[in-house]
Amino acid sequence: MPQKTALISGAGIAGPAAAFWLNAAGWRTTIVERAPSPREGGYVIDFWGLGYELAGRMGLLDEIERVGYHVRELRVVGDHGERLAGFGTNVFDELAGGRYITLPRRDLSRLLLAKAAPVTDVFFGDEVVALSQSPDGVSVQLRSGSARRFDLVVGADGLHSQIRRLAFGPDEQFEKPLGYAVAAFEAQGYQPRHPDIYIIYGKPGRMLGRFTLRDDQSLFLFVFAFEGALPATLDEQKALLNSLYRTDGWEGAKILGRLEETQHLYLDRVSRIVVPSWSSGRVVLVGDAAFCPSLLAGQGSAMAMVAAYVLAGELARSRGRIDEALAAYERLLRPYIATKQTGAARFARAFAPRSHFGLWFRNLVIRSLAIPGLAKFAIGREITDRFPLPDYPLRPIPSAGFPLGCG
Repeated sequence: MPQKTALISGAGIAGPAAAFWLNAAGWRTTIVERAPSPREGGYVIDFWGLGYELAGRMGLLDEIERVGYHVRELRVVGDHGERLAGFGTNVFDELAGGRYITLPRRDLSRLLLAKAAPVTDVFFGDEVVALSQSPDGVSVQLRSGSARRFDLVVGADGLHSQIRRLAFGPDEQFEKPLGYAVAAFEAQGYQPRHPDIYIIYGKPGRMLGRFTLRDDQSLFLFVFAFEGALPATLDEQKALLNSLYRTDGWEGAKILGRLEETQHLYLDRVSRIVVPSWSSGRVVLVGDAAFCPSLLAGQGSAMAMVAAYVLAGELARSRGRIDEALAAYERLLRPYIATKQTGAARFARAFAPRSHFGLWFRNLVIRSLAIPGLAKFAIGREITDRFPLPDYPLRPIPSAGFPLGCG
């Protein structure tokens, strides 16, 4: 039987994970990524559960420990930096059996890409602009002008998926904005530094967070209530953040001063993605393109890795019956994904409550999590994954990494 081929759009989390596991299923894969190189900046993610389990199966745990952080405390501060609330995060470690870590999303993406790339063709600075399906494959037109045919196209290109637009319809059919936006940037040499403590400051409808990174870097996170279209240019985006945060206390003025220096600002809406069917013919969606739970809900990266594994596993199990495999992939995962998506709006409101009472109540809840035993009761269900990973006939191909940024 000829080797099956798949084009994967997206080199973030879901794309490289899908390439790795599809290669393990015997497929030949190609990744195309619109960005000219692996993405910089962004935000940090909490990583545990099934994502951690799959990272172990991919041989990534040592590297994840090297680039990750073991956060000791979440701290809420007031206008003058005084501690208003907080709790030790060791409860997360306990609930996850010691398999809980915080790391920059870009670093997880690079580690996954390094695992996939030696046996995958990777092309940066290109994207799919047209698709044409037939019963036995998909013809793809790329922006670079090349045209190729594949047995399967995988949309792993995130919240604003180009593959989803081409094969399923416009974004507004599937994107469910939660009424918030998020921005993040990094700065060198910022003082003060509080290693392994996540510090947040809030006013009604907005939050500002700071997290100390290695190499004298600091990460700043803005979460704020927002409706409508976000500004497109960097100067306009900075102006928006300044207009919202310029009167705030704590370290707001100092952070906005460092914002003016940056050339790498991440800004996006906080949205869920709900797609009635994750496949259309020989085109299938994974990760945020299919079921983004919202950036603030957590576990999006882990869910993307689970979906990539299950998709490849069902394709291996089906022995070439692609339609059957895509149906099984969705049937198996939908209940698990649905439980993860239900709390998305609640998480967004917890980050940036819209009233003084909401801030007071949020801080009260955070204080209560410091009570022994209560944190386990309150968040144990969120931390514990109840989806059993299936065993599939997958044989990962040993890989030693590659020079990131090459195609």
